[in-house]
This record gives sequence, structure tokens and C-alpha cells, in this order.
Amino acid sequence: MDRYTDYLGNHVEFFSIPYRHRRLVVRASAEVETLPLQPPQEALDVPVGEAHQIYQSRMLELYPFLQATRHVPLHNVLAPLKKNFMRASEPLGEAVLRVNSWIHQNFRYKPGTTDVSTPLQEVLRRRRGVCQDFAHLMLCILRTYGLPARYVSGYIEAYDPNITDPALIGATASHAWVEVFLPGGFWWGLDPTNNQSVGERHVHIAHGCDYQDAAPLKGTYKGAQDQKLEVMVSVKRHSKK
Repeated sequence: MDRYTDYLGNHVEFFSIPYRHRRLVVRASAEVETLPLQPPQEALDVPVGEAHQIYQSRMLELYPFLQATRHVPLHNVLAPLKKNFMRASEPLGEAVLRVNSWIHQNFRYKPGTTDVSTPLQEVLRRRRGVCQDFAHLMLCILRTYGLPARYVSGYIEAYDPNITDPALIGATASHAWVEVFLPGGFWWGLDPTNNQSVGERHVHIAHGCDYQDAAPLKGTYKGAQDQKLEVMVSVKRHSKK
């Protein structure tokens, strides 16, 4: 077993089992502290067109998060939607929140209808999918309109014990959302699956250009084709002392 930090700044641990085995169990546990992250209002008020100019000064850092990937094709893939998602003159914060809400309102969360190999074009046609599909779609829209954005994988707390509200979608497994880069250097998290900004109930594990960069667990398996994968996630809030 070894560990390293990848080129995006994620902490990675890896292992190899070269001998035959019938069962493999990977357990990960951690105690984390989450904080409310409210983006600066002045950054949200910057017009989209002006933000494009500001990004030019940090292009070396932001370039990977503006590019198309296997899971995030750009431009023409959005043509069937026949929709203009943002204007150069409108505030950046309003434009991004509207995209977040549009995905939530127009796509149905339906586990089992897609997997990580399902093309974004197919998600657009079916108008259904899971959190990783909605994150890839939001990345596609934001990058097509010249806004740097990255994919985030992590976990969420289903219920807030302090209030009565519906459970957040995606709490039974790993979850995915998006972070868009705001002028001034703030990565703003948005969760299109739940139509909200990322807050204290979201636990950021890794980020990247798409799912492939930030999967919580991935690897290569060699053996019989009848293997079975099971995943269980539990997030519990500790009381403040």
C-alpha cells in the first residue's frame, strides 16, 4: 500500500492484491468538520462577460476545467436543448444558479437508468439519470459558456437533525456535484441533484475534470465475470461538545 497526491491536489491511496481471493472488503472511515461556505457577493455580482476577461489572468490554472472530456462533451451536444443558458450582461451568480435549478427541474433522478459509460447525449435524450450525470451535464453547460468548473465526488448527510425537511437525494452512496470558479479565487459548490448550494451537509472527497478523475474507489479487476459489487455509505453527525 502506498499514497501520493495527484496533479489536481487529491490525496490518493492505492493497493494491489496479486494472489487469488474470494472476497475483498474496503472500509474507509473518517471524522470530518464541515463549514458553511458562502461565496463573496461581489464575486457573484460580476457580469458573465467580465468574468471571462478575469479568467484570462489565471488560464494556466483554469485551463483543464474549461476543456471537453470523454464524459463532458461541449458545444454541439447542447444543440437539441435549443436553449440559451446565460447572457454576457447578467450577474454570474444568477446565471449559474439558474442552470443548477433548470437541471433539477427538467431531469428526473432515476437510479439504474444509466451508468458511468452512458454518453451525455443519451442522458439528454432520456431526461433522467443520477447525480454523476447531472454533474456532467452542468459541467458541459458551464464550460460551453466559458466558465471554469470541476467535478466533485463526496458524500452527503441525508437529514439535518435540527430541522424537518425532505431527505437529500444521493445519500445512500457516493454523491457528485459541481464547483464553478468565481473571480477572486473561490470555488463555489452547487448540487443540481438537490437544487442547492453546497453546504455543511456535503463532504468533499476529491475533484477533477470529470468522474474519471474523482471516483472515490476505482481499479482494475482480473478474474471470473460473476463478481458482485456492494456499496454502503453511512454519514452521522456528531453533537458539538
